[in-house]
Amino acid sequence: MANPSSPEAPIPVGKVSQLIGGWIDRLGAVWVEGQITQLSRRPGMQFLTLRDPEQDVSLVVTCFRSVIEPLADTLHEGSRVIVHAKPEWYAGRGTLSLRAAEIRLVGLGELLARLEQLKRRLAAEGLFDAERKRPLPFLPQCVGLVTGRASAAERDVLEVARRRWPAVRFEVRNVPVQGPQAAAQVARAVRELDGHPEVDVIVVTRGGGSVEDLLPFSDEQLCRTVAELRTPVVSAIGHEPDQPLLDFVADLRAATPTDAAKRVVPDVGEEQARVRQLRDRARRTVTDLVRRELSGLAGVRSRPVLAAPHRLLDERSAELTALAERARRTLGHRLDRAESDLGHLAERVLALSPAATLERGYAVLQRADGHVLTDPSVLAPGEALHARVAGGGFEVTVARLPEQG
Repeated sequence: MANPSSPEAPIPVGKVSQLIGGWIDRLGAVWVEGQITQLSRRPGMQFLTLRDPEQDVSLVVTCFRSVIEPLADTLHEGSRVIVHAKPEWYAGRGTLSLRAAEIRLVGLGELLARLEQLKRRLAAEGLFDAERKRPLPFLPQCVGLVTGRASAAERDVLEVARRRWPAVRFEVRNVPVQGPQAAAQVARAVRELDGHPEVDVIVVTRGGGSVEDLLPFSDEQLCRTVAELRTPVVSAIGHEPDQPLLDFVADLRAATPTDAAKRVVPDVGEEQARVRQLRDRARRTVTDLVRRELSGLAGVRSRPVLAAPHRLLDERSAELTALAERARRTLGHRLDRAESDLGHLAERVLALSPAATLERGYAVLQRADGHVLTDPSVLAPGEALHARVAGGGFEVTVARLPEQG
């Protein structure tokens, strides 16, 4: 409905409120699903607050006592309900509410079916894949803990973890762990711990409960928030049979809060025993290795070449000395024989030399050109000759030629 207005002709507040009420009256009755966050029982009109489980949106619902009376024993804060109601606008205060004519509790079977449908959708998106699971640190210096205030789950985690590793530190965030505000509070707490520079791992835990009590830990927005964290998350919700959707999104599922503490921090006694075992094993390994090497070294040293390393040199030295002596004797014999041969040769040379012939009284005649005279027929009377005897030489003249024939 168009309602013209301008700065010169504004619409009064009451008129605007009446127009809104008229528009809302045209909507008619609707079926609405939500979670009860506040329930006020009065003698006459009943008031409750209905909240969207996945969004921070709520509406006030009013109804007569006769509408809520059949569910009086089972209806409480945190219950999921379906309400058949007509929107109403209270013009005097400018508030919107729902006037309920019928309220039905959401059955457990219907809840489980919706959870299964949500589980399949998140699995199809890959939020449960093993490839995206982050490994937990071996020894976290600081553990983020999201749990209920002064709860048994908080006590179990702190006591068991500190008993196993006394030096471990905790950053605890106490939040509601059931009811309409639980999922949003848990999501805010894990985001805060994920941004903490010292937190190495986050544990989200609470004790056991009914399916309705554990519904916040199957909240879609909480699951998506945990999937986006950089810090590894351990889910320890309820007991072993309980499996909210957070168990599938978390990097590790623990059966109980106590099991979460055991999975997050190592046991100092067990680690010390393991260190001793490894040290003893290393010592035995090294000792055996040294023993084998010593045995092998003793075997090598017992070999003749190493037991008497100079023996081979001594043998070669003796052989070399014998060969040198043999060579010296051989050379001496050869020199002796050569000297004897040289003496005999010298004697022969002396015996055959012209000087020895001259010593026996012979003379050598040489013509002027130096040729030795062997044939007197070539001489001419009065030709000068040089005579050489053992004692020296002198000149002679041919007086006459020898007679021919």
